[in-house]
Amino acid sequence: MDRRKRKTRDAIFKAFTELLAQKDFNSITVGEIIERADIGRATFYAHFETKDYLVKELCEELFCHLFDVAKGENEHHHIFECDAHDTPFLHLFKHLEKNDNQILELLSSENNQLFLRYFKAELLKLIEDELETITKQRHNDLPRDFLINHIASTFVETVKWWAATKRTISPEEITKYFLTVI
Repeated sequence: MDRRKRKTRDAIFKAFTELLAQKDFNSITVGEIIERADIGRATFYAHFETKDYLVKELCEELFCHLFDVAKGENEHHHIFECDAHDTPFLHLFKHLEKNDNQILELLSSENNQLFLRYFKAELLKLIEDELETITKQRHNDLPRDFLINHIASTFVETVKWWAATKRTISPEEITKYFLTVI
């Protein structure tokens, strides 16, 4: 993607996440997004077919970086910047703590089901790759798909709880709590 297209896309993402910090997803209009991003309607639709497609692309952009880096892939050309090489879950919590691009607003908003669905889909892939490291042979008698789903669901609920408590504990501590219960 050339720089001009990337800059426009980032402006749309920024405008959208700023609006999400102020109001619910369903009440945000394309008109508000284009006004805040200072672009034309045709430009918006050249990048995104609908507001729902914008959400999908934003989630892919947000979660792709989080989960690529958590898997050890060092090249990231996404809207997050970091140099973290922590455990996958600590890395995720550190980004959530910084609340880059209002990701916590996406995950804890009233209309969060769409965001959580994308988040959990990426989380399932990460856990699939990391399952042996995570469980250390503690759950040999459980079906693999059940355990992966359980761990992903527990992580999502942990993030929601942590966001609701205004992140009063550190990423290291919440990671320790999460790993203890799984």
